[in-house]
Amino acid sequence: MSTSRNPPPPWHGWLALGLLPIAVLVVAPATWPRWALMWVLSIALFAGCKWLTWRRRRVIDAPGWLHVAYLFAWPGLDADGFLRSRPGFARHAVPRREWVGAGVKAALGIALFWGAPRLLPADHPLAVGWLGMIGFIFIAHVGLFHLLSCAWRTAGVNARPLMLRPLASQSLAEFWGRRWNTAFRDLTHRFLFRPLTTRFGPRTALVVGFVFSGLVHDLVISVPAGGGYGGPTLYFLLQALAMMLERSRRGRRAGLGAGWRGRGFTVLVLAVPV
Repeated sequence: MSTSRNPPPPWHGWLALGLLPIAVLVVAPATWPRWALMWVLSIALFAGCKWLTWRRRRVIDAPGWLHVAYLFAWPGLDADGFLRSRPGFARHAVPRREWVGAGVKAALGIALFWGAPRLLPADHPLAVGWLGMIGFIFIAHVGLFHLLSCAWRTAGVNARPLMLRPLASQSLAEFWGRRWNTAFRDLTHRFLFRPLTTRFGPRTALVVGFVFSGLVHDLVISVPAGGGYGGPTLYFLLQALAMMLERSRRGRRAGLGAGWRGRGFTVLVLAVPV
């Protein structure tokens, strides 16, 4: 059994999340290519998120190497779940088909990222960009991170996959809440949604959580690109409003949260605004 400590004050851990991106923007040379600034900002934000979740952890008796592994060898953001593990004692048998599936997804991502764009005409940069972005998501989030999850779970560490078959979602709530990028979902649910729900109610908490996601994407996409400001934030605000419609009486009556109607509504809201 893991020993837990009392929860630290609510403000603990947030400073790094705010200061690291600011430091990057102040220090980064103006001559840097836009993609380099995007990557460094992304790493700074991720490091801030990691520090926040680790600083606010409740588990105190995990071995030191497991703390290091959480900080540097796992992209998830559920510190307590990871650190409560007992490697070597409770090993999990990961099915071979899951290993193979993760490897196939990574290989598909490599093909999309490096192979498919070469088959397109050079005068279609938008299509090339989309293929590259989808390919990278398959390589990292869907493929390599899943393989890493398999490896950690085989060793007895609680490292849930970060992508849980998002294409199977039958509602926006299911997509954003249980299937897509569960690392960021864990972060926003613990540090934004739950405390804000207690104080202001679930609707306000939902909107604030999605606006926060939009601002993060604005920082790592719009700022390096030097344009499109507010676009990501507007997109995520639309997701929040659509989710409230989905959960409303009219939305439930129309079947927007389940079945083929829910799946169609989910695809419509996710894809059309892009």
